[in-house]
Amino acid sequence: MSASQPAVGLVGLGAMGMGMAQSLRRAGHAPHVFDLRREVAQDFARDGGTACETLAELGARCDVVVSVVVNAAQTESVLFGNDGDSGVAARMRPGSLFVMCSTVDPNWSVALEARLARLGILYLDAPISGGAAKAASGQITMMTAGTPEAYARAGGVLDAMAAKVYRLGDKAGAGSKVKIINQLLAGVHIAAAAEAMALGLREGVDPAALYEVITHSAGNSWMFENRMAHVLAGDYTPLSAVDIFVKDLGLVLDVARASKFPLPLSSTAHQMFMQASTAGFAREDDSAVIKIFPGITLP
Repeated sequence: MSASQPAVGLVGLGAMGMGMAQSLRRAGHAPHVFDLRREVAQDFARDGGTACETLAELGARCDVVVSVVVNAAQTESVLFGNDGDSGVAARMRPGSLFVMCSTVDPNWSVALEARLARLGILYLDAPISGGAAKAASGQITMMTAGTPEAYARAGGVLDAMAAKVYRLGDKAGAGSKVKIINQLLAGVHIAAAAEAMALGLREGVDPAALYEVITHSAGNSWMFENRMAHVLAGDYTPLSAVDIFVKDLGLVLDVARASKFPLPLSSTAHQMFMQASTAGFAREDDSAVIKIFPGITLP
């Protein structure tokens, strides 16, 4: 196929990946998809596209492979499998492109670009943000970095999935650095929102009234408005789980520690998510960090 309309595959049909695959299909692509839950991939393919049985099959069929998994370890598995030879990389043709959408250590992303280059595979460091609803509507943000050749190979794939595609550098690393900083803010904002709502509950303020006032006042944040709605509903179904921020704020602190840069708010927020995780809320929505506060009755 032409560079402007490459054959595209997507691995990982979770909350974000499913919406991104749907956006690709809506833009006129017929995406090849793979998920460890085979029934999820098959359900997607009923409305267009192809469910691949193996990662190697997807790699062989696609010019562009988009990976939407949780972390670096899962990305390694997508690329190389458990035996080093059963992932997409073993079958991707020279000049094809791997788009990495996970939140990872920037230094790991830099090393992965070099590793794939030795195999003749192009690479885009392309973490994402926006949540499941924006993924489903093709409105996510992508923080990307890579060579001009990698962008040329992507064609219109990135724009099919995202409202904003930021080009942050001509080699890997910059995209992941910006995503790490975004996650610093996201994690701190969720922790602060939970603390504020918890104080309101402790002081006997009606939580719905507090939510209404704050979301129309200077103290509001996108995270307060979004996540405290989950608390009001008593719904901790994980769109983004507590353990995601255990991981992501851990990455934030690792990056800062390497240059001895102090991050007092990030450190506190990380401890809050760690406490929530060890208290049994690891797989609940990240708004469940509010459950660490004593002496309150949640809606």
